[in-house]
Amino acid sequence: MNKRTCTALAAALVATFALGAAGCSGGTRSTDGRDRGTNPALANQGAVIGGTPTRGGTLTVLSNQDFTHLDPARNWVMGDMDFGTRLLYRTLVTYRAEPGAGGGQLTPDLAADLGTSSNGARTWTFRLKKGLKYEDGSPITAHDIKYNVERSFSPDLPGGPDYAARYLAGADGYQGPAKGKRLDSVKVPDDHTIVFELRKPFAEFPYATVLPTFAPVPKSRDTGPRYDSRPFSSGPYRIESYARDKQLVLVRNPHWDPHSDSVRKAYPDRIVVTMGLKGNQIDDRLIASSGGDASAVPWGKLRPESTPKVLTEADVRARLLAESTNCTEMLQMHTGRAPFDDVKVRRAVQYALDREAVLTASGGPALNDPATALMPGSLFGGEQPDTLKIPLTGDVRKAEQLLEEAGRPDGFATGVTVSSGDKGVGEAIQQSLGRAGIKVTIETVDPSAFYDTIGDTGNRTDLVYTGWCPDYPSGSTFLPFVFDGRYIKEKGNSGNHSLFRDRATMHRMDEIAAMTDARQAAKAWHDLDGRILAKAPTAPAVVERMPLLLGTNIAGAFGHTSFGGQIDYATVGLKNPSQSGR
Repeated sequence: MNKRTCTALAAALVATFALGAAGCSGGTRSTDGRDRGTNPALANQGAVIGGTPTRGGTLTVLSNQDFTHLDPARNWVMGDMDFGTRLLYRTLVTYRAEPGAGGGQLTPDLAADLGTSSNGARTWTFRLKKGLKYEDGSPITAHDIKYNVERSFSPDLPGGPDYAARYLAGADGYQGPAKGKRLDSVKVPDDHTIVFELRKPFAEFPYATVLPTFAPVPKSRDTGPRYDSRPFSSGPYRIESYARDKQLVLVRNPHWDPHSDSVRKAYPDRIVVTMGLKGNQIDDRLIASSGGDASAVPWGKLRPESTPKVLTEADVRARLLAESTNCTEMLQMHTGRAPFDDVKVRRAVQYALDREAVLTASGGPALNDPATALMPGSLFGGEQPDTLKIPLTGDVRKAEQLLEEAGRPDGFATGVTVSSGDKGVGEAIQQSLGRAGIKVTIETVDPSAFYDTIGDTGNRTDLVYTGWCPDYPSGSTFLPFVFDGRYIKEKGNSGNHSLFRDRATMHRMDEIAAMTDARQAAKAWHDLDGRILAKAPTAPAVVERMPLLLGTNIAGAFGHTSFGGQIDYATVGLKNPSQSGR
């Protein structure tokens, strides 16, 4: 192990989290520097609600949607990753189950330690704990982790994390384990040892092994695309039933050994996810918190129109979590398609966008901050820089000037795709761009199909409203995934929804990735953030919080900083299981 590199990295990451937490504590100042006074939505920031749960009962999750994916080879949406890796399957390494900065620290999961590097951080070796078992009592082996890494390359399983494709040696052109083809750069010397050979040094590799790609899937249980509906459990729960868009029921996995797992507490006996509900229906049920709803949590965030009902009632407000998503929401433009292949048109969109209107549509200043850069503030040491210095409500005159310079003085017509829950945001985009003569048609998509829709690069709209969250606290897990044109896919495209292909940007990314000094690399990512923003592939909009209202019988709940502020399902449970009513 290269001690100097890893020590510097660790120090930088700890500092990043500490500064990030300090930068938004208390809610007195937003990322744009405006003093907002005490923010009532942040009373429970960094806290655990409800005390320690009691084992037993049924935890209900109220949802307006199905999961995007539960197959660990395809699972790359924050909430889905939280649910999958905390309840259904384990990974080599995971995050600690702690609120605040502690949640950004790694801990061994299936592996006995955080991995050992050699060959200048190009080789990583993990040794598995002994006695690990699946839901049927069969042993979990290193071969199963290798197999899931390999199947993540399969063309019929798109949409998942692509760290393996980016970093494993000899991965170019690999199409998965069909017809017996294997990846030589993933070696399994024995059932309890797995070795990864990388194409370049990657000191942060243990952070990548938190992702579902590094969960085990036994080859005998693989059902291809149908595995999405029935992952085979290596975690504390197994699937009892799953009716798409209706209900998922989890029950205990009798072969999960809590002595091998320092993270998951598995308090409830059952977890029932009820889908297909209306967002305002969920909010109203949780505000009332009567009957079985007292033992319920929401899947999605509180709707903007429900915010006043919560913040004005002290007893209801006391049940509100509102951790930062640590994600930047952006209006991404198709840079490979006219008129957005012209940087002046793209810059016109940046100037036309009314971020204050988008912020209001997203729940207002109590639950959001306007974005002034690409990476979230946690990757800048606590606060985003104001790179472009565009007024919060936009600059219509400047936008019109840029359109005239681009030969489009009368504007043009285009379309934007938003999740159905962001229809109000779509309308704010439509109205603000319309001021400059850009006529926008809104296409809304069900949340469970949203990423598949915008990931179809040949058939999507010119504009998409989506965000990106760092998988761990480093610029290397943000800018390359959103702006490296070498990993754009025709189907299942993730991250780079602006389809941005810029040689100078990609060359600089490679230079930064090769840096061994973590602090030097962090500074370089900061600089590159501004350079990319000047080329205008996207217009940053807001950095949101994840407002989640809990039932009165919920205990052990907190928003996990590394899962976008979503409830950590590793620790949540009930105060009184007998009141869960199921």
